[in-house]
Amino acid sequence: MNEEQARLKETGWKKWGPYVSDRQWGTVREDYSANGDAWNYVTHDMARSKAYRWGEEGIAGICDRDQHLCFAIALWNKKDTIIKERYFGLNNSEGNHGEDVKELYYYLDSTPTHSYMKMLYKYPQQQFPYNTLVEENRKCGRNDPEFELTDTGIFNNNEYFDVFVEYAKAAQEDIGIRITIHNRSDKEASLNVLPTLWFRNTWTLGYDSNVPVMSAISGNQIKLNHAELGEMHLIADGSPELLFCNNETNTLRFNHFDDGKRFYKDGINDYLVHGAQSINPDKTGTKAAANYDITIPAKGSYTIQMRLSDDVVNGLDGIDELFNTRKADADKFYTNLQPIANEDKARVQRQAFAGMLWNKQFYYYDIHQWLHGDPAQPLPSAQRLTGRNHKWPQFNNRGDIISMPDKWEFPWFAAWDLAFHCIPLASVDMPFAKNQLTLLTKDWYMHPNGQLPAYEWDFSDTNPPVLAMATWKIYLLDKAATGEGDTFFLERIFHKLMLNFTWWVNRKDEAGNNIFEGGFLGLDNIGVFDRNTRFGDGTHLEQVDGTSWMAMYSLNLLRIAAELAATNKAYEDIASKYFEHFIYIAGAMSTLGTDNTGLWDEADGFFYDQLRLPDGSAEKMRVRSIVGLIPLFAAEVLDEAAIADNPIFKGRMAWFIANRPDLASLVSRWTEVRAGGTHLISLLRGYRMKSLLRYMLDEQEFLSEYGIRSLSKYHLDNPYSVNIYGNNFSIKYLPAESDSGMFGGNSNWRGPIWVPMNYLIIDSLNTFYDYYGDDFKVECPTGSGNMMNLKEVANEIYRRISAIFLRDDKGRRAVFGDYEKLQTDEHFKDHILYHEYFDGDNGSGKGASHQTGWTGLIANCLYH
Repeated sequence: MNEEQARLKETGWKKWGPYVSDRQWGTVREDYSANGDAWNYVTHDMARSKAYRWGEEGIAGICDRDQHLCFAIALWNKKDTIIKERYFGLNNSEGNHGEDVKELYYYLDSTPTHSYMKMLYKYPQQQFPYNTLVEENRKCGRNDPEFELTDTGIFNNNEYFDVFVEYAKAAQEDIGIRITIHNRSDKEASLNVLPTLWFRNTWTLGYDSNVPVMSAISGNQIKLNHAELGEMHLIADGSPELLFCNNETNTLRFNHFDDGKRFYKDGINDYLVHGAQSINPDKTGTKAAANYDITIPAKGSYTIQMRLSDDVVNGLDGIDELFNTRKADADKFYTNLQPIANEDKARVQRQAFAGMLWNKQFYYYDIHQWLHGDPAQPLPSAQRLTGRNHKWPQFNNRGDIISMPDKWEFPWFAAWDLAFHCIPLASVDMPFAKNQLTLLTKDWYMHPNGQLPAYEWDFSDTNPPVLAMATWKIYLLDKAATGEGDTFFLERIFHKLMLNFTWWVNRKDEAGNNIFEGGFLGLDNIGVFDRNTRFGDGTHLEQVDGTSWMAMYSLNLLRIAAELAATNKAYEDIASKYFEHFIYIAGAMSTLGTDNTGLWDEADGFFYDQLRLPDGSAEKMRVRSIVGLIPLFAAEVLDEAAIADNPIFKGRMAWFIANRPDLASLVSRWTEVRAGGTHLISLLRGYRMKSLLRYMLDEQEFLSEYGIRSLSKYHLDNPYSVNIYGNNFSIKYLPAESDSGMFGGNSNWRGPIWVPMNYLIIDSLNTFYDYYGDDFKVECPTGSGNMMNLKEVANEIYRRISAIFLRDDKGRRAVFGDYEKLQTDEHFKDHILYHEYFDGDNGSGKGASHQTGWTGLIANCLYH
């Protein structure tokens, strides 16, 4: 056991971590408007002057797990009209593809206990082009690429600072801080560096009158007192100017009301930029910064070191050794973890893990309080009581640390994203991964009716039910590592998952025929029209993905029940129950009938959504999308013992063969035992699987050089159109960004490559291989004459997905696209961004640029 592994077994080492959001403005939590216009209720411009209610934001920020105290960096290049305290980006209506951060920053390293962390922010020396970014993006249409910070040319002459921020813990509440600023230009350059501390404002709400305080006790030391945290100290090297104000809303700016408090949240900004008398001369308050006004020679650097500690004795002596030791601990932890000899692969994987760990966030949202307001604050509009999320009054997450998709673009959890996050997280921190899955099923998250909250913009929306899949995979990883399964974890979640499964059956099976709807199901614009659409005459969409996810869900729960039945016979008939669900779902998907109303189309050999009309007939939506490949995911291999030792389950399987051969013939031959005593339960018999794979592995359809596309390239020259009640809808292949505003227009499922879907495809191929072995082969790529077994196909998709991030033989990374500086500059080329999705033709990164949530699954791919 290495040092970091030992720390993971102790309590307390995660009390402090990178739990500060990258964006708090523009979130639902901070929106107290009557009309639910979250983006405009608190804007980026307002953020410097308005105290938040539910959380905090900052650059390279850390805080304690209850977010009483925060630390982050601020910068001023002496040319901007505001100091840089938060990342800038466009809101959903300003960006031509939705909200979009317009900064360059990278998460470079982190251990799971955050005993060592490192990140990089690139700060221009010229005036930051706020207005240019807004104006140029306003000119862009849906069919234009996004105008990025690099497009402004601000980095062309290397007139920027590389600001590296590192943290190293000497003890659980003793944190070393090192800020290293490199001047990359050929001329000397000046800036103000402002390491900043502040307390989250809880004292103006009317619940607690205790006001924490921080004050200067020497020229380079700040003492902090908080009722919950106790006493702490920030010790800074050198002789910075200590500046103090309060983390409170500037009422003069917003309400033209002088409340007499004078030193507001924007006090340090106004003092530096405008020379205002806006800082407290008594050097006390609830927000403070150490102002380093420095000049760095050309190509030179400057280092600032500090210590945040609960013990004043812990000064700066030995801080270099602390950083060296913790960096060595991190190297040892990842060397033991990564069986990767290739340096570039190891780098990409380690930065992927770093992004997963940096994207943890303090998330606090009590919907009852949010709807009704706080005692000392104005009463919210009555319209809110029937507005967003009002049907979730029980939701109160109490301020948990949650893995976020992207702390700027998506600084809120999403149920199915989080399930995928937990798979790579389990590789570095199994207890945290288990905790994340358990959180979603807590009473104060899960709705009493069994629904899981989707995401804060609409908790009642529906995400694919992948929590059981993630639970089972993490259980197996843990069992492989420890030699015994954590059945308490498995059983605890299983009972809540059964409630959620029942919610799906009761709420998302419109006709009670085992064909499921579910709406957009996280795939945004993949449909011809918004799949949440409700038609007044009863017309509804029968979804391949909703139904396939439920088939997969059935098998996940069957497999978990079979595992639990090994030690508790009460679960034997539960395994049988989910097998029966699976069989009837498979029958509903596959039944052709006289009018070909099943979701499987025999002529094309593909699965399609269909529109069920009031007269009972159905119209196929003949769109070849990843929706039609999701049936591949409903596959499970059981060993002989799992069946033989469960007489109820075994008997029910036999009953279907004898009494419902029509259903039994539609799915895999589960009675056929292969080498090693395995049985396959799957939606697909061999010929249907081969038919799907023929499309999937065709480079003119789904197979890109960088993985599996979300929509077939066939639809580039053959768009699909349909007229529904006088309205024309169409869909075509779009390899990069969306040309529609559906669901805000900030995600595209009409062509790009998505890592989590590729992960599930790869995983399913390996599952099928476990049963079929080397003898079952398909052509890959289609038409090439090259025959591969299914594991070899999985390997090929792994290779293609990895090629997005790894250097090619010319030293270029597909993820960077045509940005030459990112491809070739020594200070850019090895800093990786893990985007939300990737161009279906060239692999360049698109969408949210720090989605080291589910894109972090690449860390698992690189193990292969």
